[in-house]
Amino acid sequence: MKKVTVITGGSRGIGAAAAYLAAQQGHAVCVNYLHNQEAANKVVDAIKQSGGKAISIAADVASETEVLNLFNTVDKKLGKLTALINNAGILEQQIRLENMDAARLNRIFATNIIGAFLCAREAVKRMSTKHGGAGGAIVNVSSAASRLGSPGEYVDYAASKGAIDTMTIGLAKEVADEKIRVNAVRPGFIYTDIHASGGEPNRIERVKEFVPMKRGGQAIEVAKAILWLLSDEASYTTGSFIDVTGGK
Repeated sequence: MKKVTVITGGSRGIGAAAAYLAAQQGHAVCVNYLHNQEAANKVVDAIKQSGGKAISIAADVASETEVLNLFNTVDKKLGKLTALINNAGILEQQIRLENMDAARLNRIFATNIIGAFLCAREAVKRMSTKHGGAGGAIVNVSSAASRLGSPGEYVDYAASKGAIDTMTIGLAKEVADEKIRVNAVRPGFIYTDIHASGGEPNRIERVKEFVPMKRGGQAIEVAKAILWLLSDEASYTTGSFIDVTGGK
């Protein structure tokens, strides 16, 4: 069966690494991005130069209208969806919860939770045997923060990833007999651009001593876990989590 995969937030970091690896494994890839068209096109161009198939589509996953357009465009340009990597996520400046306002919370939860739910909904509609699909897989990119809490830094981000963990378990059971598997990876301290959004671009260098392996992780290490969960090698795995955290 032809493999068609949507990767939200696919223009950088873990999403980009997953896009490259998916293409190498024969997936036709949709690289979703929010603002950085140049970065998304760079990923797409690299995939095409290596003989793969890829497109880039701008969409804010927090917008239901834009999510619908994203998946409808994939239907037309790539064909029947077989996989979703729910990777898009944001965080904001490191602060304590007592200083967070409702606007910040709404931004974080809209992208990290509602966006993931909307994308999962559209994927299920296309992949479920209940709706005439041939099955498929969803991998949610959660975070070790969901079980560590990120005190003093991003309690809101951690809470949003806790919601993703719960959604992973519930949705996996909901669609298990419709040939859809739903799993998650929980990255730990990974070298990506997201830390700059929190005001500390070099955060991994500060915190890596707290990791049992005494180093930060690379995006490709997370991508490999994601692609294993999408693969037939994980055919009896659903509602599960892979922590890519160096033991943290």
